[in-house]
Amino acid sequence: MANLESAIGVDAPWAFTLAKVVEDDDIDGLGHASNISYVRWIQDVAIAHSTSCGFDLDAYRQLGGVFIVRRHEIDYLRPVLRGNRLALRTRVDIAMAAKCKRATEIALEDEGTVVARAITTWGFIDFSTGRPVRIPEPIRVAFGFPRVGLAAAE
Repeated sequence: MANLESAIGVDAPWAFTLAKVVEDDDIDGLGHASNISYVRWIQDVAIAHSTSCGFDLDAYRQLGGVFIVRRHEIDYLRPVLRGNRLALRTRVDIAMAAKCKRATEIALEDEGTVVARAITTWGFIDFSTGRPVRIPEPIRVAFGFPRVGLAAAE
């Protein structure tokens, strides 16, 4: 996908925001945040959002399944430096039978400048088999996933 801005619908509301300060460990040899830090932040905000909806790791274990990352697409728009205060924003854009696509935007908190955009495909798997399974109804309700067109979207 050449343009994540059009893919994630930048005008849609963000479901969850997490504040982050760029720390020494986030900085690479070039003096800016490493790509590994961006991936970690994308995961951190997704997990925090899920937890805020009532689904921490224990809750997933009780349901017998969990989301795993299948794919990340990241557009790096501006460098991020030590001490920058970030707003990590996320939402689920598309939900299918056994996977969803989550949009994430990372912005400088003070000025609002977007520094990165990402789309992550999360697959829902059974804990015991590791195989894909349908996303359970309690998760669909908690995240506000659409209920129509599930089979057609897969």
